[in-house]
Amino acid sequence: MADRDFDIVLFGATGFTGQLTADYLARNAPEGLRWALAGRNQTKLEAVRDKLGLPDLELLHADSTDPISLADVAARTRVVITTVGPYLQYGAALVAACADAGTDYVDLTGEPEFVDQMYLQHHETAVRTGARLVHACGFDSIPHDLGALHTVQQLPSDVPITLRAVVRSGGMASGGTIHSALGQFSRAREMKAAYAARRRMEGKPADGRSSRAVSAKPHRDPVLGYWLLPLPTIDPIIVARSGAALATYGPRFRYSHFAGTKTIRYAAGGAVAVGALAAAAQVRPVRNFLLGKVSAGDGPDEAKREKSWFTVDFVGEGGGRTVRTRVSGGDPGYTETSMMLAESALCLAFDDNPPTAGQVTTAQAMGENLLARVQAGGLRFETR
Repeated sequence: MADRDFDIVLFGATGFTGQLTADYLARNAPEGLRWALAGRNQTKLEAVRDKLGLPDLELLHADSTDPISLADVAARTRVVITTVGPYLQYGAALVAACADAGTDYVDLTGEPEFVDQMYLQHHETAVRTGARLVHACGFDSIPHDLGALHTVQQLPSDVPITLRAVVRSGGMASGGTIHSALGQFSRAREMKAAYAARRRMEGKPADGRSSRAVSAKPHRDPVLGYWLLPLPTIDPIIVARSGAALATYGPRFRYSHFAGTKTIRYAAGGAVAVGALAAAAQVRPVRNFLLGKVSAGDGPDEAKREKSWFTVDFVGEGGGRTVRTRVSGGDPGYTETSMMLAESALCLAFDDNPPTAGQVTTAQAMGENLLARVQAGGLRFETR
């Protein structure tokens, strides 16, 4: 792709997380990075460019409802970043454009149905063209995917491995995340069908290995001391797919994913809250009311983000050994997410990554290179 005009194009820079991603690139881009902003509103793009203080930064027209404009953007760059969601509603045409053009793609989606649909529709094309389609490059799911990779590396690779992760945070969910979650809760049947269709298409690992995400009832963790509540997110699906793709996860890999609380009262309250949100999403007037209360482009100010934090504790067991690791960082929904998204794109553009193509996970596509990048960006990976 040496003849492309740009290394990276950021689509969605006028949204809240998109602006943070643009800020990060402006501050941390390597010398000589050729990048551009893309969107449908020229005036808003110009305002972002002015705020960045980069008057020569090129602006491209792109509209999620205009496949021709998206194809033009994909053909001109090596990597596309998109923060335009909910992805099930706005994201499919850009994935198609990148797959067709052999252009690497990264996004922030936490929507399992969208990821599975994109696999069914575009994985084979991307394998043929060499495009790497990497979803879930923010808090969904880099701390979990790379945290699992980091933990597995401390264990033997020729034995069955059981791994669990426990998430705790003191940050706000983004408006886009809330919109996506409500959308997914309202489409449980479609999500299940897309997952099943993907399983049939991709089959089992060719070497006879197995990798699965497994669920469990709420309980108290004997090692960490937290009360655990199963988390219905995309993260365990992503981790299990990395386990299927990488032999270092052992012949039999099982992963479970939880929210952790210090008391059973908070665990019970969390279970009730998740259940209530899922139930509300099934009733269209209630769902629309909730969506109207939160803008997909809204987010907290810098002072609130500075006070936010997250931890993900991993407990890995295999070959008679138990390993504990922790991934931790600051504001998960915005500050750290924009860093992880930008570093994913930079990693695809410039690092010597494993040879992959098609829809791939962050651990599969970038692994150690991205692990080093997000650590340099401020995330901490510790063996405890």
